[in-house]
Amino acid sequence: MSPESTGQNKHNLTVYRRGFRTWRGNRPFWAGLFTMLGGAPIAYFPYADLQLGNMTLAMSTTAGAGSLIIGVLLITLGLTMWFHSIVRVFAGVAAILLALISIPVANIGGFVIGFLLSLIGGALSISWAPGEPQPEEEAPHTAPLDKRQPESEYAEGALHGATVPPQQPGDHGTASGYGTASGYDGGTHRAG
Repeated sequence: MSPESTGQNKHNLTVYRRGFRTWRGNRPFWAGLFTMLGGAPIAYFPYADLQLGNMTLAMSTTAGAGSLIIGVLLITLGLTMWFHSIVRVFAGVAAILLALISIPVANIGGFVIGFLLSLIGGALSISWAPGEPQPEEEAPHTAPLDKRQPESEYAEGALHGATVPPQQPGDHGTASGYGTASGYDGGTHRAG
């Protein structure tokens, strides 16, 4: 093999990794993952035969079909969060409700593991919001310090940094400069 072939593979891996990162960032990825991971133990434990040494634990109950339905629905909701993120709030609420129903139906919610994972996934799905693209801002136009704008720009009506000139005391219509409409009476108190 030539040394160039490893660089090509490394480039493809980087492209796929960046593409996956972009895909993951546009949807509630972690919410869907937690919801699917929560649905797996809820659906699995009622049909599993756990062996502890020489003892076999059969967890099959009369509600085995109910726990299978809850587990499959949770996995479906997790996939819905990934591939149809517009209904993320509905999927999150449904995942939380199914996680709560799994406590009495499916062996205490898949030994609390499935319940907690589904609950966290549903909450993450409800709270996730798509990011808004940042508007491209242009760099502010600044003139070099040594080149100042000519005074003619100010004369033409461009008010760059202009402030309102302070009023003179004689501008208010009375000899002292303050009228009765202004509320200023020379420091005396009106009450007495």
